[in-house]
Order: sequence, then C-alpha cells, then structure tokens
Amino acid sequence: MNSILFLILRRMRTPLITLIASYAIAIFGFTLMPGTDSQGNPWHMSLFEAFYVVSYTATTIGFGEIPYAFSTAQRLWMTLSIYLTVIAWFYAIGKIIALVQDPGLRQAITVARFARAVRLLHEPFYIVCGYGGTGSLLVEALDRHGIRAVAVEILQDRINELELQDYQSPVPGLCADARLPDILLQAGILHPMCGGVAALTDDDHANLAIAVGVKLLRPELKVLSRAENKDTAANMASFGTDHIINPYDLFGEHLAMEVHALGTYLLHEWLTGVPGTSLPSPACPPIGKWIVCGYGRFGKSVVQNLHREHMQTVIIEADPELTGCTDCIVGSGAESRTLIEAGIHDAVGIVAGTDNDVNNLSIVMTALELKPDLFVVIRKNNRSNAPLFQKFNADITMQPSDIIAHECLAHLVTPLLAQFLSQARNQSNAWANQLIGQLVETMGEQVPETWRVTLSGELSPAIVNLLGHGKTVSLDTLLRDPSNRENKLPLIPLLLARNGEFILLPEPGLPLEIGDRILCCGKHLAKSSQSLLLTNRKVLTYVLDGTDMPDGLIWRWLYARRQRQ
Repeated sequence: MNSILFLILRRMRTPLITLIASYAIAIFGFTLMPGTDSQGNPWHMSLFEAFYVVSYTATTIGFGEIPYAFSTAQRLWMTLSIYLTVIAWFYAIGKIIALVQDPGLRQAITVARFARAVRLLHEPFYIVCGYGGTGSLLVEALDRHGIRAVAVEILQDRINELELQDYQSPVPGLCADARLPDILLQAGILHPMCGGVAALTDDDHANLAIAVGVKLLRPELKVLSRAENKDTAANMASFGTDHIINPYDLFGEHLAMEVHALGTYLLHEWLTGVPGTSLPSPACPPIGKWIVCGYGRFGKSVVQNLHREHMQTVIIEADPELTGCTDCIVGSGAESRTLIEAGIHDAVGIVAGTDNDVNNLSIVMTALELKPDLFVVIRKNNRSNAPLFQKFNADITMQPSDIIAHECLAHLVTPLLAQFLSQARNQSNAWANQLIGQLVETMGEQVPETWRVTLSGELSPAIVNLLGHGKTVSLDTLLRDPSNRENKLPLIPLLLARNGEFILLPEPGLPLEIGDRILCCGKHLAKSSQSLLLTNRKVLTYVLDGTDMPDGLIWRWLYARRQRQ
C-alpha cells in the first residue's frame, strides 16, 4: 500500500500543485475585488466566502452571486477564475485518467490485492511457481484433494487461464517473476500456513533462483524443483532443495517399469493421479530391439533404462559430437534410408525423442509406413501442439508436465505416499497386481484420494484419549463405518510409520500406538467418515463395543458412574 500511495503522489504532484495554485489565486483575488452590500455600502468577501464561491464555480456546478450581487470587478474576476480553475481541473482529470491506465500503478494494485488474498489464507497452502502445463495440473490435483494453492506465473495469458478455471477454492494468482525475493515474500513463503514451494517453470535457472531464494529466506520450508540439467540439479541439492525432479529420468524409469513391472507402474499412476478421474489402460511395451531417435537428455535416459532391462537399442542422432554419441547412425530419423539402416524391420519399438515436435511426428509417420505394427513412444515438447499428438494417438506420449505433476503430488499431498511408492518399487509385480485388485474391489476404477492419519492429541483426540488410558485400539477400528459398525469403509491402509519404521499394508488387527502415522487411500466419503472416529468419542465408543454413549453432560456423568460400578 505504501508503494501505491507513493506512486499516486508522485504522478499527481504537478496536477495537485497546479490545482491548488489556481484555487489560491482565485480565492485571493476575490478577497481583493471591491463590491457592495444590499445597502450600497462597500464590501469585500472573506476568505471563507471566497473559497465557497470558487468551490462551486471551479467544479462548474454554479450557484449564483452570493451573498450579494457582484460588482463589475467581481464579475470580471469570476470570469478569469472560471477559465483558470476549469483548465486546471481538465489538466488534473487528464492526469488521473492517465494514472489509472499506468501499468506501474495497476501492477502495484494487483500485487497488493494478491498479497492481501494470501495473508487471509487460514488453511495450509502450497506455492506453485509456473502455471504452465505442469503447474496447472498440480494446482488442479491439489484442489481436488482440498488443498489450497497460490500461483505465480510470468506470462499474463496463463494467469488469465487461471482466473477462468472453476476450482473448488479460489486460487490467488500473480503475473510476476518468481525469481525475485520480494515476489516470493508476497506469495507467502513466510506465512505460517505455507506448506511448501514447487518451482515448475520451464527454465532451469529460474527454478534454481526460486529454490535458492526460498531456502535462504525460510530454510525449513519444503521445496520441490524441476531440473533438466544435472549441473543445475547439483547446485539445487547444495542449497538443500528437498526434492529435485528430472522429467526425463522419471520417464525412463517409468518406461522400464512398464516393461518389467506393469502392475507397479499402474499402482504408481493410480495413487498419484487426480482423484475422481478414470485411469486409462496402460500400454505394455514389447521386449526386443528398439530404435531411439535423438540422444539428448531424454534419449540417454531411455537408452539407459532399456539397457537395464536387457533391451537391444540402436541410436539415431543428427549431431553425434554435440551429444557425445560414439556408436550411432547419423541422421534425423525422418528419412526412410536412416531407419532401414538402423534395422527398422527387425525392431519392436521406436522412440522419437528429439527436441522438435514436428520432427518427432515425422519420424514416427515414416517408421509406421515401413513397419505398421511398431510400438511407438513419442516425446511432446510444446504444450500448444497437444491437438496434433492427440490426433496421432501414439502408444506412449512422453509429457513432462504429467510426469512432474504426479511426482510433486506424491510429495506434497502426503509425504508418506512418496515413501510408500519408494517401497512399492522394491516389491514384486505380483504383489502390486494383488493390491490393484483390492483397490478396484474396494473403490472401483477411479483414482482414489490419499490422506495421512496422525495419532496425536490435536488431530486424533478420541483415539489418543483411549490409548492414554491403557485401552487397546486396533487398526481395524479406523476401517469401520461410524453409522454401522458391522460395515467397513471403502478405504485401504497402505503404510504405517512408527518410530522410524514402515509397515507396508498393515494388518487390520495391528494395535495402534500414540504417534503412529497411517497412509490411507479410498473414497472421499470414507475420509470424511473416518475423521469422526478420530475426533468424536461417542462415535468411537459405538464402533468399539456397540455402546451408544449419552450426549448430555449429566447423562454422560451417570453413564461413567455406572461403568465404574
């Protein structure tokens, strides 16, 4: 607000001085002009009378000659005052109109409104820097989970898109450069309810500046950052960035997961998706010889992970010296000659992974003409080309925005989810398929919600009160329907954390302890119902032993006394 006031005073300094000077001259002149009263006696206006006359004259309101009819001298001065003050007003009004249209003032007002909206947040929120393809997906997913978000984006068009979205809760958005520390402060990194920052711009240097700025201003705040360059990622790590996400490495790992552990891959996609959406059927990459076009960061990651799965690869690269490719076929991959030389007829799949979308589409079209049954993996670089890739409908389309948004969601929504997924990757594919079967049987084929249950006096007073009095409460209690204890809620406990140890898929009969953290997934209704078990002692008592506790204070006292007897 101080910057807005300063800007207004600076822009309006000359108009205000001009207006005040014109008023002063007109008022002073009226006090000097001789006139006569109703008796014909000489009379001069007082300062107040002169100010009153000039006030209604300068504003073109008009009221008449008061308190007495004017003399010729006074009328002459009135004429001069009209032109003097009206011109001054026109000049001031012109400056006011120009001020309203001033980009600096409008930006200052926008920033002030944004900062005020952030200050008024009274629930946990995350700051998303970069509202592009990745940022918009993350904000949407957070909103579906009932978590507030604040967006900072350098392009105004994307902020306009944000304002048009129909989110459950308003998302404050600001068009500004998130690299500036002042913008980070306005976005709320010092706000007590801020849970973390996600730096998701398409510029590694910008993400590095955001991560460094947050860690210097508030070191304990969680920071997730996108980094496609390994040197930038190392720099981020040196400043304590909590999670560094490389979309190319992630995609390579996911592709390898689809090859040897499709169930684990499907489980990962399911638990990190947007709640309520349907999960598409995953592709199953064939085992055999693969052709990889483009040996940049993306191509190297794909080749590395295919080799880990003992796949044979042939690399096509247009500039081997730049990418460091020593054993490859020189070419773009869009020519039939190059693909035939690479052995397209013996290949089972092709990866079009250059940094040019048109070139990738051309590579795949040429390859399918030579061998129509190829498994196609294509990289999409520009989000504006999405309609082209949707029309083409490749087996797998590598979209960095989806991959990063899923990974961010796993870390932001429930940190236990990231721990669960990490441990799930070490399990067998049969284990993952069995869990998927339980998820489908319990919740259907839509992406479930995931949430964390913490057994503490603040978050789970009903459970903690019983445990504190030596009562035994099993995990099965948290799975029961508060309205009918014989029925189970549509949820599955995925992970239990206790004293630094993690238990995958804990058994329902496991006794609970104070301090336990439990990762659950299920329908939104199950999450709401379970909260009653954690906070309402009457509901918890009913689920435990079927007893309906009285509501009133006196009745509860009588009930407790009878229990003691």
